[in-house]
Amino acid sequence: MPQEMTSKARWVRHTARKVPLTTWGRPASCTDPSTWSDFRRAHRSKVGVGCGFVLSKGDGIVCLDLDHVIGRDGSLAAWAEQLLAQLPATYIEVSRSGTGLHVFGWGALPGTGRRWTYKDGTGLEVYAVGRYIAMTANRWCGAPAALADLSEVLDTLT
Repeated sequence: MPQEMTSKARWVRHTARKVPLTTWGRPASCTDPSTWSDFRRAHRSKVGVGCGFVLSKGDGIVCLDLDHVIGRDGSLAAWAEQLLAQLPATYIEVSRSGTGLHVFGWGALPGTGRRWTYKDGTGLEVYAVGRYIAMTANRWCGAPAALADLSEVLDTLT
């Protein structure tokens, strides 16, 4: 995972239903830093089923959450393929479901996020604050373990 993320104390654990938890098993909050942990502690914790990264105001890390875009044959929805072609080399991972992608990078959004749903059942959510993402560390197609500036792409989405 990108050092830009693992170096921040913004990690939580989560349940199978993606409910955020502290490393000691209590409910965690996406807006309360006292419930977050450093990466090492979260990674070593046995609470829940996995780690999550909290998107917090002020540092510029954003996530594009592409839902249901990977087909059974491994192909991408056409709009998702076009979006990824516009991106600079940045950290992208396959979501827990195996059908989505998380694209992380630098940028800014007005408000807490945006959501677009497409007629084929796929969707795009863009978040920068007040959310956490259930992480997998399953990199998509050799994506780098580093964050790139996504500002140009974000400008086309907002």
